[in-house]
Amino acid sequence: AGRSEEKLAALKERIGAEEIPHIVADSDDEKSLVDLAKQTKVVLTTVGPYALYGELLLKVCAETGTDYCDLTGEVQWYRKMLLKYEDQAKQSGARIMPCSGFDSMPSDLGVYFLQEQAKKRFGDRCHRVKARVEKIRGGASGGSAMSFLNVAKEMAQDPVVKKEMHNPYALCPKGHNYTVVQNEIDYAEFDDDFDSWIGTFMMSKVNTRIVHRSNALMDDVYGADFKYDEAMLLGAGPKGKSRARKMSFGFRMFFTFSPYWPINKMLKRLMPKVGEGPSEEQQRKGLFVLRFLGHTKKNETLEIVVRGDRDPGYGSTAKMISEAAYCVAALPDSVPGGFWTPSALLGEKLIDRLHENAGVTFEISSN
Repeated sequence: AGRSEEKLAALKERIGAEEIPHIVADSDDEKSLVDLAKQTKVVLTTVGPYALYGELLLKVCAETGTDYCDLTGEVQWYRKMLLKYEDQAKQSGARIMPCSGFDSMPSDLGVYFLQEQAKKRFGDRCHRVKARVEKIRGGASGGSAMSFLNVAKEMAQDPVVKKEMHNPYALCPKGHNYTVVQNEIDYAEFDDDFDSWIGTFMMSKVNTRIVHRSNALMDDVYGADFKYDEAMLLGAGPKGKSRARKMSFGFRMFFTFSPYWPINKMLKRLMPKVGEGPSEEQQRKGLFVLRFLGHTKKNETLEIVVRGDRDPGYGSTAKMISEAAYCVAALPDSVPGGFWTPSALLGEKLIDRLHENAGVTFEISSN
């Protein structure tokens, strides 16, 4: 489905799918979206920034009982959608699953896989987990760049949004009992567990929130005192320290100054435009490697590694969200509606399909 009959026809011809039916729909045309939702079991949408273009389709799915997956990384928008449409989704039976791409499937399922392995090995789950980005290679996305600019703008304009963005439990259900102070990596630190300097990981603000929501949806299976943080591994020694400082400083400066008109205009000129992204070659040559280290309360440790074989934002994300939508389509009607996370809704089934079909692997580390 898409808003242009001409582009849909050209795409079908290019990939040899002329016999597959298509639907013309526009993200700001409610009637066309209702018609679309009534013809499918699951809507998979990649139209972002979602804060600008995504609400109407999610609303329609919540009202019509149509299952839904997206790949947003916009915490402020996700929270707003929760407050407005979660009750409707529960009533209609729609399973709404945002953040089903690189934001935040590897993090969410990585913690889930680690915890399941810890339970098998130690008879207990980990009360503290660290996620570290060891390698990441891929091209820049215009949609993601615009999303970052929009988040920074909303934080600057609305103190409530700014407060929510700094709340690690912003996406947890009402009535959660989490009060543990989380370690948000906003400055350069040295991590003894990984013998490396660490710096801010740009997606940590959404990934950590999804992991905590998963814990809440699964009845505190990780524990009410569970702690989780994410960061980039940037090496030991002075060079690693310098990289960590520069990276963390850069992100703080971006969110502080990008909303202001002269800098905003300059960044829009330098960043890729919405709709632009890495080439097919860049996607094929891209990859990501995430390491997760868990500690039980008895100080037992377990490390797992999550690897992806494509550019994270496009190549791997396209495969991950497709497998997620397939799994959602196969869910029995007995699974209730509401706003779900990948691990809470799909868990091991999705991990297996990612192994088999998406080039994303979850393995116990040999270190």
